[in-house]
Amino acid sequence: MVVAGARAIASGLYEPTGLLTATPLFEDLDLPPIEGFVFGGHDLREVSAWDCLEEAAGQTGALDLEVLKRIRPALRRFDREVRPGTSCNGGKAIDALAEAGVREDGRSLRRLVRDLERDLRSFKERHRLKRLVVVNLCSTEPPLRMGPAQRSLEALEKALDGDRRRTVRPTTLYAYAAAKAGCPFIHFTPSNATLSPAVRRLFDDRGLPYAGMDGKTGETLVKSALAPMFKYRNLKVLSWQGYNLLGDRDGEVLAEEENRRSKIETKEGLLHSILGYPLHSHVGIDFVPSLGDRKTAWDFIHFAGFLGHRMRMQFIWEGCDSILAAPLVLDLVRLLDLAASRGEPGPARHLACFFKKPLGWDECDLHAQWHALEDYCLSLRNRVS
Repeated sequence: MVVAGARAIASGLYEPTGLLTATPLFEDLDLPPIEGFVFGGHDLREVSAWDCLEEAAGQTGALDLEVLKRIRPALRRFDREVRPGTSCNGGKAIDALAEAGVREDGRSLRRLVRDLERDLRSFKERHRLKRLVVVNLCSTEPPLRMGPAQRSLEALEKALDGDRRRTVRPTTLYAYAAAKAGCPFIHFTPSNATLSPAVRRLFDDRGLPYAGMDGKTGETLVKSALAPMFKYRNLKVLSWQGYNLLGDRDGEVLAEEENRRSKIETKEGLLHSILGYPLHSHVGIDFVPSLGDRKTAWDFIHFAGFLGHRMRMQFIWEGCDSILAAPLVLDLVRLLDLAASRGEPGPARHLACFFKKPLGWDECDLHAQWHALEDYCLSLRNRVS
């Protein structure tokens, strides 16, 4: 959906609705143009981009395939730039998605990261790109225990050399290879193994920017905007109960308890951070196959007001998962590329509004996060003028 959306907007088939960087705040900034993007990637499956669009259209009715047929040649070019990925120690849910050749891949860890790095360098050179931004859009991995290989770069290097597979997840290898290849990195999933302290140090040592983690697209986006309202009016939230229903491969992977724990961890900590006091909260995630690429969330909020009077609020969020996520990815690529072009290393704190658990900043209030991005853009525009 990211590739199709970028090509459709660049071709003038659709307005850039949902694309934050298409708004006036970002005018006059040296952002890379959408039409100049070149896409490639790694995948566990052997499937064409057009087949994915047909699947999404059949599940949700969200796409007009007759219109999108005009970008089919661009999608074929993208397909030729997709290489086999890795499911190394990704858990049974991710293994189930992978082709047999990926699951049975016998390459050592060191060989895997060298091959991934070679793919990145080759892609950048063949297309004569100034910069290459790597985005982690993998399925949610099970949490990984934070041992020495996650805390220390030296220990991680030894684990790779010793082929200790249980110390890494697939996204650890992707992130490591991206840092080695000199690529800025966006962590769009909740996996704790991707930008571990050890991997982050490698990005820091090389002066590269990175951002994450776990893209904020639906229910948590609403929470991060709504919870501050209770704080601003001194209304006491007693309980916040949420239930998420989703289908497609994302829901299939999250149906596994170990994978679901990673997702819930990034969703649950937000309320305590914003409100500043303990409360009863719960996040439920259930797989509903018939929903396809759509997701639904129902939230119940129990709160107390003046004279202790107890009141209730409920909301329902319904959306198409990939349609919600795709413009965020395009925005993040443009903004992180801008940071890289300006030589801004380390965690991109000003991009916190895009994530459930922003790296480098504990602030989860969407309003505060937005002002940080706004201030960043205005400061750049002032320097230009």
